[in-house]
Amino acid sequence: MVHVIRTFDRPAAELVERIKKFPPSTLHEAQGRSGALTFRIKPIYSGMRACGPALTVSCHPGDNMMLITAISLAKPGDVLVVSAGEHPEQGGFGEVLATACVGKGIVGLVTDAGVRDGLAVRDTGFNVFSYGLCMKGTVKETLGTINQPIVIGGIAVRPGDIVSADDDGVVIVPKENIADVCVKSAAREDKEADVMKALKAGGNILELSGIGKVLESKGCTFA
Repeated sequence: MVHVIRTFDRPAAELVERIKKFPPSTLHEAQGRSGALTFRIKPIYSGMRACGPALTVSCHPGDNMMLITAISLAKPGDVLVVSAGEHPEQGGFGEVLATACVGKGIVGLVTDAGVRDGLAVRDTGFNVFSYGLCMKGTVKETLGTINQPIVIGGIAVRPGDIVSADDDGVVIVPKENIADVCVKSAAREDKEADVMKALKAGGNILELSGIGKVLESKGCTFA
């Protein structure tokens, strides 16, 4: 069995820059309300934002050896996506590893575990999305995998898929769908901008949203 695949095909830089313009919630809606990780994975501090190709990692619960190995292999712009057994009672990532990530140009970490050194990590400027903060340390004993498909937060992720994360949570966009999702996201944002402009001018939200017609079709009555 091969544990570590050193590299993978990353999306074209132009595509990554295009998709960065859209928030995760828009990407989620634009691809048919799919790809959102469990709501439990959130930024450790409000205002964090990360978007880039996934570098996937599978760690044994309570062990961060493969995460450290993945940091050594990452390229600038990557997002580390670490499946650690849905185990929040661990802090296998902290100030030292955040500092290493900043030095490598890694833009974020997404994990189904806990992290520690919250204030110090925030001060590094690194973006972390996790189950929360936990001071409990981890060992470095058990092999896992790097740059192989994983499942995290209920969603399958492959190396090179796009990871987009902010205060609302984390969404995955399959790498072959990036261009299409960008087009659909732009159309959605243009439509919403028109609706909000009309709402600010006093427009009727039932008419503008189309809900009025839905209510009518369902036989909704008003007294």
